[in-house]
Amino acid sequence: MFKSRVRFWIVAAVAVALMLGAAPGQSLAQSKEKVIKIGTIFPLTGPVALAGQRCKAAVETAVEIINNKHPNIKVPLANQAGLLGGHKIVLVHTDSQGKPDVGKAEAERLINQEGVWALIGAYNSSVSGPASLVAERAKKIFMCGASSAASLTQRKEMKYFFRTASTDEIESQEFIDVLQWLNKTQKNADIKTLGIIYENSVFGKNASQQAMKAAAAGKFQVVADVPFNPGATNLDSEIQTLKAKNPDALFGAVLGADYALMVKTMKKMNWVPKVSLNYCSGYQDPVIAKQLGADADFFMGSTAYSPEFQSMMPAVAEVEKIFKSKTGGVPYDSDSIQETIAMLVLAQAIEKAKSLDPAKVAETLYANTWPSPLSLSGKVAFVPGGQNKYALSLITQLQGGKYRKIFPTEKADTKPVFPMKPWDKR
Repeated sequence: MFKSRVRFWIVAAVAVALMLGAAPGQSLAQSKEKVIKIGTIFPLTGPVALAGQRCKAAVETAVEIINNKHPNIKVPLANQAGLLGGHKIVLVHTDSQGKPDVGKAEAERLINQEGVWALIGAYNSSVSGPASLVAERAKKIFMCGASSAASLTQRKEMKYFFRTASTDEIESQEFIDVLQWLNKTQKNADIKTLGIIYENSVFGKNASQQAMKAAAAGKFQVVADVPFNPGATNLDSEIQTLKAKNPDALFGAVLGADYALMVKTMKKMNWVPKVSLNYCSGYQDPVIAKQLGADADFFMGSTAYSPEFQSMMPAVAEVEKIFKSKTGGVPYDSDSIQETIAMLVLAQAIEKAKSLDPAKVAETLYANTWPSPLSLSGKVAFVPGGQNKYALSLITQLQGGKYRKIFPTEKADTKPVFPMKPWDKR
């Protein structure tokens, strides 16, 4: 009889847990142990592994600040240890390999087997899309730092997806603004035609579409639309196509090692356009810029952070010390810093909601403007679909290995080198 009663109460407890939407031993255990498990999904191997590893380190940096007192760090929550009276965040890391099917499977495993409370990731837009749908169906928050495809926040039905970074749509318009500015301010600029090179992925295709839309509105003619498969070993035919069309301007949606290969192939083919502007890509990666050396100079792109921005963002310095301790001295770039921002904003929302109910925390994320000293704008606020309406980046140009601010002019610290210097004149 005693065993039967015990069995009855065990079954009843499991049933109650399931009705509350939690797996046995998940939210109950987490609450008892004061643990908030959060899963990360980044490309830790594959063509953009270096970027993914830095994104992982960026989330770890935020969690170190949240879980422990850091009175010398001037960001929200740094003066306390933990959330909701002592809850500590525990990260569960996974490797998407940059593949949508792998990222989706890992999202399912993190939620159904690891019992995570929320997800953060996934760098590649092609991974963030399906992985965030898994989270949405499970009513779990998905914080997205760096994935830039505008389509991700055009899904107005999404209630649990939040992105802190800018989008390809915003950046495309910024690039057109730069071309128009150059035409007005540079002698004989005469920029009329545009070429686009992009990886054949959600990110690349979306960037190309947004570039074409912005170009049409700005009355620029697209003369070359050149996709390639990510993880390429040869871009000769793609660059040869661009050289044959010889557009005045080139927009690039090219990640990681592919970006380095693009630059090297342009040098091999002895071709540069008048101006080259790059989306969140290998252009922003300080490691790739260092590897390319002088060959990286005179390319331009959108930049939400580089070490040259520290005077505008003084709070970054102390946080970046923690980050660099995890990356072998590599500083933040525009993508990795967004993952720290995303984690810090989520932590603020948990604290303000005074709850671990994902629905309440999601409502709180939407209902407030969040201080964000690591963002160029200094704040984060989300509109329907989950886009941060205060996402901001500047247009920079690599000069002497440094990211120099050139546009908008009120933020500029350097005049642009225009047109790009030919390879034989460097």
